Amino acid sequence: MNYLSLSDYLKNKYGTKVYKLSLASGCTCPNRDGTISTGGCIFCSEGGSGDFAAEYGDLDVQIKEARARVDAKISAKIPANERKYIAYFQSFTNTYGNQAQLMKLFSKVLEYPEIVGLSIGTRPDCLSNEMIDFLSKLNKKKEVWVELGLQTIHENTAKMINRGYELPVFEDSYKRLTQAGLKVVVHVILGLPGESDEDILETVKYLADLKPVLFGIKLQLLHILKGTKLADMYEKNPFHIYELDEYCTLVGKCLTLLPKETVVHRITGDGPKKLLIAPLWSGNKKLVMNTMRNYISNL
Repeated sequence: MNYLSLSDYLKNKYGTKVYKLSLASGCTCPNRDGTISTGGCIFCSEGGSGDFAAEYGDLDVQIKEARARVDAKISAKIPANERKYIAYFQSFTNTYGNQAQLMKLFSKVLEYPEIVGLSIGTRPDCLSNEMIDFLSKLNKKKEVWVELGLQTIHENTAKMINRGYELPVFEDSYKRLTQAGLKVVVHVILGLPGESDEDILETVKYLADLKPVLFGIKLQLLHILKGTKLADMYEKNPFHIYELDEYCTLVGKCLTLLPKETVVHRITGDGPKKLLIAPLWSGNKKLVMNTMRNYISNL
């Protein structure tokens, strides 16, 4: 089975492999500071889903440190001055804060010649028309993606995970973002408590049917991490966690639903090993990716 992976999309567009630099904007989240709720979504760690991101601080320092971590894994055959990157503001809600300061930050990061694009993780209820208009203008200079953590279309699950907004809020933001010419990446968690395979496939089918066609999707395996409300739930009342073979089968079904032009940014994801409670098999990234690729290639 063939699908359009993020790696292939970037290689086709930029003529080389492009790497992500995980950066921090200094934002928090309305689901943490009491505006909507406190504690965040039940699966979210203290790092705000950005456990691998740089420490917030001077942008030059962040980029230098993020590049050092990424470059350590890049073949020396690729000269340092030929390497290309996407600036990824991952943790917390990166359009929730001082708008002027955030705009200045997003503008500055795109001034680095080695950075070819910008990806901003945020919530659909934290996107003002002013911010969308600004990002649309940036998008004319370099590629801009807006990543939205939808996770599920099912309202009962959304309430259970403390998402803090209803589906029409996502739909409104998707419409405004795409009308502004911005690329949207949607996060979906596979394995949320109480959701069946059919529920998950309904969410993916909903996204597959969006108009205009969805630019990108992240299929994220549910991780139970220490210090989260989800971990407390799991300890008190354990629920089903996917085994690797079950997860491969489910991901295969998800991929068959997606339009060929939708870029698959992720098919699993991994949590920090020091925080991971379950599923423990997900900590062996090499095994997981090899198993999943072999399974999908044989579909």
